[in-house]
Amino acid sequence: MSAIAYINFDGIAGQAIEFYAEALQATTVKKVKFGDIPQDPSYPLPENELNMIMEASIEFAGGRIMLSDVLPSMKPVTGELVQGNNMLISLVMEDKQQLEEYYNQLSLGGHVIMPLSVTPWSSCFGMLADKFGVCWKFNSDADLFLEQVLAAKENI
Repeated sequence: MSAIAYINFDGIAGQAIEFYAEALQATTVKKVKFGDIPQDPSYPLPENELNMIMEASIEFAGGRIMLSDVLPSMKPVTGELVQGNNMLISLVMEDKQQLEEYYNQLSLGGHVIMPLSVTPWSSCFGMLADKFGVCWKFNSDADLFLEQVLAAKENI
């Protein structure tokens, strides 16, 4: 089992897929539009919703994120989509050069929250919000840091 970040968009998931696939050097991109599946003739989707993304998956360097659009016709049920900082994607990898490349690509058109730098908890850490408002955290030593702190607590 694995936990996967899943990001909803307001009709721009297609653009996000292209951006993330390039920025993360995707190895596999899969996407299904709402119009790709049979429609219920009793409840057909409006024409403008048929090209929206129903489900997508982007695989890269051992990681995966999933994306979709929230249909305007579903908002009475799901509520309005609200961008916020309640969700972020954390990329943890030892290869600092690759981590920096992802950071640089994902920062295009976005906002740097914390530049990549050495911190007490990581030899390479940074945060940004990409051009879609999705927050990303980059960390080369997250697992090592957790293990060191937990081991120190056990020895007290």
